[in-house]
Amino acid sequence: MSGRREDSGQPAQDLVGIGFGPSNLALAIAVADHNRRDGQRALRARFVEQQERFGWHRGMLLEGATMQVSFLKDLVTMRDPGSRFSFLMYLQERGRLADFINQKTFFPTRLEFHDYFEWCAAEFTDRVAYGRRVTGIRPVRTADGRVEAVDVLCASSVGDAPRETVRTLNISVGTGLTPRLPEGVAAGEHVWHTRDLLFKASGIKEPRHRRFVVVGAGQSAAEAADYLHRTFPEAEVNAVFSRYGYSPADDSPFANRIFDPSAVDAFFTAPAEVKQDLYGYHRNTNYSVVDGDLIEQLYRTHYQERVAGRERLRILNTSELGEVEHLDDGARVVVRSLTTGEQQVLDCDAVVMATGYRPVDPRALLGELAADCLTDGEGRLRVDRDHRVLMADHIDVGVYLQGGTEHTHGITSSLLSTLAVRSGEVCDSLLLRRTARALRADRGRETDPVRG
Repeated sequence: MSGRREDSGQPAQDLVGIGFGPSNLALAIAVADHNRRDGQRALRARFVEQQERFGWHRGMLLEGATMQVSFLKDLVTMRDPGSRFSFLMYLQERGRLADFINQKTFFPTRLEFHDYFEWCAAEFTDRVAYGRRVTGIRPVRTADGRVEAVDVLCASSVGDAPRETVRTLNISVGTGLTPRLPEGVAAGEHVWHTRDLLFKASGIKEPRHRRFVVVGAGQSAAEAADYLHRTFPEAEVNAVFSRYGYSPADDSPFANRIFDPSAVDAFFTAPAEVKQDLYGYHRNTNYSVVDGDLIEQLYRTHYQERVAGRERLRILNTSELGEVEHLDDGARVVVRSLTTGEQQVLDCDAVVMATGYRPVDPRALLGELAADCLTDGEGRLRVDRDHRVLMADHIDVGVYLQGGTEHTHGITSSLLSTLAVRSGEVCDSLLLRRTARALRADRGRETDPVRG
């Protein structure tokens, strides 16, 4: 897919990955590691990415912000510590291995981990079509109605490159998450999701209102408040959330077992009511929680400003966002106290929504195949242990999900923690299904009356 047209007259790919973020990058590495070990059974894989180059949450690559996951949970180590795509190998090649060790930390900066991702992605430029978006997926049917392959339809997302069609036996949906905004709030020039923080904030040279509002109580909200407070020393930053204060993430050793690969097995086989309980018990390991050191830093800043008599970091707790009005030079928001009902109107240079993300329903991509996806009693996709959507019997194409499977595989579905292991499981599944397909074809030839 690197600049050449691929049609149905050429051998089908074993896999086309839609999106090329960390999840499908980890899968590309797993396939490449397999192909090096077993060239006789090499898998053909290509990827489509609408961005012009690799990028992962670039708008939140804040200076000094660290990962909340150990470097050992990189793209390969939990699957194969000897892979040449490990974070330690990256450090060695960059000439920083000894220096990193001397820091005595498991948690690199987000900027450095992004550079690691880019270092890995550079190995696959000939297998990724950047600047391309998938516009449709078309089933390829046999005479008896079976769907043995699909055509992935691609168009340029940045220019006028010709449309392409790629035939594949399997797809991996890794399109990431979609920013979530409060109901009734629309993004605009002065109303942003944290995803765009760095890009948008850099455009404000002289704040007119000298005020920002950050909505949310999680890690991104706390980081955004801290960043704006440091970047605009003459401006007031208002942190708005419904809680009494930021809540610390539970990163204790026993709680962290929820991120172990074995926890996925336990969650997958658990009864539905147990899944729901486990998800509720351990939400505070990841959702709407903040690193303890950052909480303490923000509290010290808030307290010291109160002592000095100039409070720039304002904590509007037990409050909710009301109306948001777009202005030519900023935004006007209404903040309502949940305890007293009192309202205050704030004119500000920007409102930053740290209100999280929601998974993308892959059925919107699947076209005709969406009707063949099996669902549970709540209308959610049924997903097998190998991360493959369960389909009607006449569908031979594998549709693998890279995220959006919290209801079947647990809290790590959209996190980095199990990417390495998951990519290996998908790669193994691709090989097993290819073998099964070959066996079916052999049985078909044996019973073919023309051949017999």
